[in-house]
Formats: sequence, structure tokens, C-alpha cells
Amino acid sequence: MSSAVRIAGWWALDYAYAVGRQLRSAVSRVSPDEFLSGTGRPVVVIPGIFEDWRFMLPLIRELHGAGHPVHVVTMLQRNRLAVPKAAALIAGYLRDADLKDVMIVAHSKGGLIGKYAMMSLDPEQRISAMVAVCSPFSGSRYAGYMLLPSLRALSPRNAVTLQLSREQSVNGRITSVYGLFDPHIPEGSVLPGARNVQLETGGHFRILADEDTIRTVLAEAAAPGRGRRQGS
Repeated sequence: MSSAVRIAGWWALDYAYAVGRQLRSAVSRVSPDEFLSGTGRPVVVIPGIFEDWRFMLPLIRELHGAGHPVHVVTMLQRNRLAVPKAAALIAGYLRDADLKDVMIVAHSKGGLIGKYAMMSLDPEQRISAMVAVCSPFSGSRYAGYMLLPSLRALSPRNAVTLQLSREQSVNGRITSVYGLFDPHIPEGSVLPGARNVQLETGGHFRILADEDTIRTVLAEAAAPGRGRRQGS
């Protein structure tokens, strides 16, 4: 199979998955309170742009089934807020719920929000780790062509994106998961100093349900106190 055909297949499967998940999210009546029980390490889920928390329901169910209380910040709604404002909502939720040794599980833009919170809004280090799936840590050149400000903000030239790209003090506590090809992030999701996990598949959305992604997330969630600390 040629590389072009394989990429086209990944692209088609990726958008079919995204459309299906958006439709299921729209009709779902699942409450976030259903996932708050558990004695494992607490997890906070941050979806990508235009996604509500239910878009990540397959991962949420896997984490909860493994014994982790899973928290979502419903005030993010469909995640169109600027990264600093969204990160402030995450930090406020952690304080209000008095959560500690938290692992963030984020998709796409959610990884930028999580990193910003770790970097600038978490003096007590309530967030001990993050797994980010297909996050544009260096931005996406495609964002500059978008009409919506919420998308243009993901450009590599955006001031916040540049700040996040240059600051590496928290990277050692981040695991970045991505595939061989991402139709939305030509720059890729490699993060210097982080644990970078490349999967043998492609896409931007479908990777959320990939078995290797699930295994990586569950393994990281089950491994608190790994010794990764800010500046290490």
C-alpha cells in the first residue's frame, strides 16, 4: 500500500470517527457525576476545541473502570475559550475540589490548556502529570488560515503558543501521544523533554480510542509519584 493511499485511509477513518463521536455526544444523557467515584488517582479530562467532555467518553469510561475518579470541567463547554482563560477554569476547579496528585488527560488544544495550568497556575503542584493526545505544542500552521479567532489562536505565531513552546520546565511531567500522521498538526506533537509516544497509526481524533493510547493513559494514571517534578 502506498503512503498516499494509507494517509487517505487514515484521513477518512479519522473524520468518520469524529463525526460519529460528535453525534453520540450530542444525544448522550450521561452525567459527569457518574464518574466521580473511585479510590485511584484522580483524573481531570480536557477535550479539544469544539469538543465537549462527552467526546472523550470512551477514555473516561476506561479510566473510571480502572478505579479512577474522573472529573470534567463543564464550564469549558465546547472549549472555545482562550487557553489562559480555560486554564484558569481548570486551576479553579482543582482548588475548589481540593484535588491533589492529579493527572490530566487532554486532547489536542486541551494539552495546551493543561500545560499552561501546570506552568503558570499550579503553585501547589496539584497536577503531577499529564497525558496529551495529538496536542499542537508548537502550534499548527493551518490555524493561520482559519476565520474563527479560537482557531487562529493555535497558530505557531500566537503569543501564548510561543510561550508554551519555549517554556520546558514542566515538560518532564508530560506524556505526548501522537500518530505517524496528523491532518491538523503538520508540525507534529513531539515535546522536548517529555515522554513522547508515537503510535503506528495516523489521525487526530480516532487515536483517542486506539488500544495503545488507552494502555498508555491507564499505565500513567496507575503510576503516581513517578518522581517527575517541575524542573526535573
